[in-house]
Order: sequence, then C-alpha cells, then structure tokens
Amino acid sequence: MNLKNDKLFPRFAAYGFLKNLRFFDPFIILIFREAGLSFLQIGFLYSIRDVATNILEIPTGVFADAFGRRKAMVMAFVSYLISFVIFYLFATFPLYALAMILFAFGEAFRSGTHKALILQHLKMTEREHLKVAYYGRTRSFSQLGSALNALIAAALVFYTGEYRIMFLAATIPYTLDLLNMLSYPKALDGDLQHIPFKNIWSQSKKTLGDFSGIFANRLALRSISNSALFGALFKSTKDYLQPILESFALSLPFLLLVSDMQRSAVLIGLVYFVIYLFTSYASRSAAGFSERFPSLGRAINLSFLFGASMLLVAGFATSANLTILSIIVFLIFYALASLRRPMNVAYISDQIDSRIMASGLSVEAQFSTILTAIFAPLLGLLADNFGVGFALAVLGAGVLAAYLFVKVDENLPKR
Repeated sequence: MNLKNDKLFPRFAAYGFLKNLRFFDPFIILIFREAGLSFLQIGFLYSIRDVATNILEIPTGVFADAFGRRKAMVMAFVSYLISFVIFYLFATFPLYALAMILFAFGEAFRSGTHKALILQHLKMTEREHLKVAYYGRTRSFSQLGSALNALIAAALVFYTGEYRIMFLAATIPYTLDLLNMLSYPKALDGDLQHIPFKNIWSQSKKTLGDFSGIFANRLALRSISNSALFGALFKSTKDYLQPILESFALSLPFLLLVSDMQRSAVLIGLVYFVIYLFTSYASRSAAGFSERFPSLGRAINLSFLFGASMLLVAGFATSANLTILSIIVFLIFYALASLRRPMNVAYISDQIDSRIMASGLSVEAQFSTILTAIFAPLLGLLADNFGVGFALAVLGAGVLAAYLFVKVDENLPKR
C-alpha cells in the first residue's frame, strides 16, 4: 500500500500517536490504589466513566454525522484536558468521579468519529477496499505512541517520585492533538449541508432514522456484539497487569537503593514499552492476518475464542504465582486486541451506510461501555475478596461461554 502521496495519512498517524500519550495509563490502578481506593471503588470509577460515555454515545454520534465530525473531535479534546487538570489537582473519590464524567464526554465525542473520518477519506479517494490495511497502519502509530508513553511515564515517576504529575504532563500532547484536529479538511465531514437553526431538528431526525436501521440488520448487530464484548473484556481487565507487575518488581533484587514506587516504575515502563511495540506490529499485520483465513468472519471468531482463553490462562497463572507466564499471556492478549480492532471496524463498516458510519461505530462503542460498566465493578469485587487471578479467570470463562451468542457470519457478503 503506497502512502507517499496521501497528504492526510501523516495527520491521521499523528492523531493516534499523540492521543495515546496518556502518561498515567500504565499506572492508573496504582494511582487509585495509592489514593486509598479498593478494587471495587476503582471498578465503580470505571463504571461511572462508562455509563456516562454510554449516555452520550448516540447523541454525540448523531452530532458528528449531522453537524461535523471535526467539531465533535475538538469538543472531545477540550473535555479531556479539563479532566486531566482535575485529576492532577485533587485525589478524592468524588472528584475522581467528576473527572471521569468529563473524561467520558471526551470518549463519547471521539468514539467512532475519527474512524469515520478515515473511512470517509478512503471513500473519497476510492480506496475503501484497503480499509483493513489502512486503519491497521494508522493504529500502529497509536501503539507506537503507547510504547513511548510507557517510557516517558516511567521516567516521570522515577525522577519525580509521584504519580499525579503524569496528568499534568498529558495536557501537552493533547493540546498538540487538538491543534492537529483543527487542520483536518472540511471535506471529511461527509455529505453535510449548512442549514438554518430552525431546521436542525429535522436534520437530526433524518440521521436518527438512518441510525435506527442498524438495529434491523442482523449481520451488523452480530458484528457489533462480537466486537463490543471482546472490547469490554479487554478494557475492564487490561489494567490489572499493573498490580501483577508491581508485585513482581518488588520481588526482584534490583534497584534496592531507590523507593518501591521507583523500582516498580522501571519494570512497568519497560514491560509496557515491549507490549506496545508488539501491539504496534500486530496492528500493521491485521490485513495479512485476516487473509490467512478463509474469511474475515473466521478470523474474528477464532481470535475471539483465543483471546478469552488467554485471559483464563492469565488468571490461573496469577493465582498460581506463575507471574512471568501471566505477564507473557497478557502481552499476547494486548496484541490480539490490537490485531482484532482493524478487522472488526472493517467487518462492521461492510454492513453500515457510510453516511451514518460514526453513529454505527458509536453503537458498537456504546454496547462495549455498557458491558465494561458491568464487568469492572464485578471484577473489582472478586479481586478484593478472592484475588486478582481468580477474578480474571472467572471473567475469561464467562466470556468464553457467551461466544455462541456473538459468533459472526463467516460468509459475510461485502457491500
């Protein structure tokens, strides 16, 4: 795939790279634990974020399709920046909850919208057949950003001796990404018309009418459910690698002259760096991976089963104190989630009209947030009472049992 003459690809890549410079991400559970929160309280914070995101998903998707995807993205970054400032200034559960709600505004405005911008660009340039490879390539830059993010975050913790400074540091790349978003051409907004204020409601109703058709499409619903369930599984469990890494770091006889926090930061930063380099390669390989199977649906189904099984293994390994095995399995789990995402987006997009693509992808994100809001406190409750390993194993087994309800059609007709 030749990208030399694609003037927008560098901007798409920059968006993903800067977006993933959330320096607090590799330590978020440890930050909350340091503030005195239980795993259950952390789960509730995740639920607050996801329920708020869920409430806003459809209206923000409609807003993006009807009035401009670029405007929606700008609003997303403004919300993110405000939430980062609150996280930095305060460290109590109520204010963390407020910051999570503001973070949810950003997630809701962003989810599905940037993917729709990319798909609109491919439609305009008559390269829709390359969507798996193209989206996978842009996502690989996101994972490279995450890899660099891990090293910067580890350095910040090591040299400052505190976690919360990372929220303040994250405002820098997010401000740059906001400026990048303002440079996107208006053509990526799709088939929009400048309409007077009195006609805004009628425009919204038209978009909602198109949007409701998604629910009548069995293939689209199956593909959305498959993607959402696996996404919720990954989103609710991925951060539990952090306490596993922390306990492993403290058991090793290295850097004994520095604090426990600094020792943990070094190992966590290095492991996350390796993980995201691996997931970056996985994203670039999404198209090649899917082509090894008879159909895209087969690749999605088998990767779903394998991913849920990996979480089950990670849970047993953690409970048995096989920490190195647990870390390796988590690495595979991260890579698989990154590998699946471009395939899921391509599969869903084959079933949804391009005019309502942002709304359709927002449905997937909305369902995923509902499931995450359920999984997160359940996982926290199990972790508080029975240990992290048991919690991971139970959730992995539960998702495996749900496979028959989300298995996608392996003979999908393309649009």
